[in-house]
Amino acid sequence: NRYDAKAQREDLQTAIHDKPSGIMISVADADLVTADIDSAIQQGIPVITIDSDAPASKRLFFVGSDNYKSGRLGGDLLVKLLGGKGNVVMFTYPRQNNLIERQHGYESAFAGHPGIQVTQAVDVQGDPATAYKTAKQLLSSKAKVDAFVCLEAVAGPQVGDVITETNSNGKVTVVAMDTDQGTLKWIQQGVISATIAQKPYTMAYLGVKLLDDIHHHKPASLTTNFAQDSFS
Repeated sequence: NRYDAKAQREDLQTAIHDKPSGIMISVADADLVTADIDSAIQQGIPVITIDSDAPASKRLFFVGSDNYKSGRLGGDLLVKLLGGKGNVVMFTYPRQNNLIERQHGYESAFAGHPGIQVTQAVDVQGDPATAYKTAKQLLSSKAKVDAFVCLEAVAGPQVGDVITETNSNGKVTVVAMDTDQGTLKWIQQGVISATIAQKPYTMAYLGVKLLDDIHHHKPASLTTNFAQDSFS
């Protein structure tokens, strides 16, 4: 389970113990699994990351979006939508590498606009109900919220539900992530202003293809410094 970092680590350790031909993982918490990824590589098991990386590990490849750029794209758009001022609440998982990079992208877009403040970063913990409850609580308490930013897919549809239920459409701007059906529905109804789309099918397809290539054309060592290997 990608949203339960400890469970993911246990699953990864089980997978390594079973000596598979390769491992592909979207990392929930890089600090928790880096040592295990390195252990797999030392044992000759190819590991690649997709979507969310463990950049300090010895994983062979990362296949995914430029997450900083995704955040910057959303941030630049939100600056325009807010006219350069407003209070922003973010929904995220604070230890997941791709979301950390997206948040940095948003913050870089806000840097030149002191009128925009990120007042809260909510840890959704992989549970849509958390996003719903927090958004409902904020809007029901008349807290000064001008925009919600969903750094991951889970929160988007839930925030859209809350905006509608609290009659906040037109008062609160929402920028979502990914193209879930619920998110697209709220875009079509004008509740969510925009979403940043990725290519998850391509990430997974390319990831499996790379593992297959490595399986059939295995390098002499997986721990070579490929950056300095002219035959890499």
